[in-house]
Parts: sequence; structure tokens; C-alpha cells
Amino acid sequence: MSPTAIPTRPRGDEEPPSVVVFDVNETLLDVEALGPLFEGVFGDRRVLREWFGQLVLYSMTATLSGLYEDFFSLGRGVFEMLGAAQGVAVEAADVEALREGLLSMPAHPDVEEGLGVLKRAGFRLVTLTNSPPNPRGESPLEHAGLAGHFERQFSVHAARAFKPTPHVYRMVADELGVTPPGCCMVACHAWDTIGARAVGFSAGLITRPGNAPLPAPGLPWPDVVAPDLPALAARMIERWRS
Repeated sequence: MSPTAIPTRPRGDEEPPSVVVFDVNETLLDVEALGPLFEGVFGDRRVLREWFGQLVLYSMTATLSGLYEDFFSLGRGVFEMLGAAQGVAVEAADVEALREGLLSMPAHPDVEEGLGVLKRAGFRLVTLTNSPPNPRGESPLEHAGLAGHFERQFSVHAARAFKPTPHVYRMVADELGVTPPGCCMVACHAWDTIGARAVGFSAGLITRPGNAPLPAPGLPWPDVVAPDLPALAARMIERWRS
């Protein structure tokens, strides 16, 4: 069965969400833009996927251990760790290129349309990212031309803990003055939708390449699943606005 054909699981009498909370990295912004850097350093752009997976792993490790290091610093550390593991010399210029790349990833081409559809349907739009604020200037969303679509940009940096720890989702709901059921988390990572659903959010999963729902009976399922944001927006409107 294809990801677009997977049925949603009923939740009974649910409160329709008024706020859509977006993940940023890979969900809205295209991480694949970093591919040429990884190909140049490691000789294989597929190392990008290993790096991103390890970055998520070690962010969760830090939180579970009661520790914190910001996402960009972790990203640099994992980059250098992979170089050491593979016997590749990572130069200071490579690390700087990674930092600049993380701040300047472009939006996926479907994002602008999908955000407009949701906004016209009356949803409040905010973001919640594992990335820290950029003290030197514009945020990655500003660089990508998307910031104007959002009421607020939240970072887990304020909580010094990474998604999917429950506190960061509750932090967003509290800051916006809504209950968790009033929020819908939209991400392309099943771990993010699982974390959000566990605290009472609803969730939408975008099945970007390499991402799919996790069919584990004991874990919460996304409420809506679609291959891109316009399709997800249409399903959200059908479910919660029709």
C-alpha cells in the first residue's frame, strides 16, 4: 500500500485544531541542498542522510541524558565525527560551509502553495524547530522567503531540550493560549508526529522521499498523511473545516 493510501485511524470525538505547528528542517526547507557539500567532502552525497539521521539521534541522546547542546553545534560535531570515522579530513572551511548551508536551505517548491491554502482556510500557522535562533541575522525561514506566513517561530532552544520531548510541544500550546488538542503538528518525520500525538496534538505527516508512517500498533498514528503540503492541506481542511 502506498503512503498516500494509508487510512487515518479514528480518534472519536476530537477537538478540531485551530493552530498548525510546522517542523522546519526537511519538512519546509530542503535539506538535500546540502548534498553538494557532502559529496565534496566525503565523495558521496548519500553521507548527508547518514549525517542527518545521526544528528537527530544525538539530539535525542542529549535530551534523554539531561544535557543540551544546540542543534547547529551538534550538527558540526556529527559532521566532524563522521569525518573521523571515515578517515576524511574535515577542514574549517567545510564546517563554515555547513553552518552557512543550514542557514540558507531553500523551501521545497510545494510549501508556499500549501501554506496559502491553510491560511485561507483560517488556520493559525507557527513553526517549532530543533534549530536555535540565528544571533547573526535572519532565520532560515526568512532566508527562504517563508517567514511572513507564520504568526510565531518557536525554537526548542528556549526549553533546552529537543523534540520529541513532551515539554516542547506543550510550550508552544501554552505560549499561544490553546490546549494541545487545538494544535496540529505537521512534519515529514514520524518521530515528530508521534511525540506531538503523545501530548494530545493531532498530526499530519508529509511523506517526502525517505519518510513514511511507522506501522507500530502501540504508537499513535498521524491523523492525515499526504505526499506534499498542498495535498496534506486539502485533507486537513476536509477533516477539520468541512
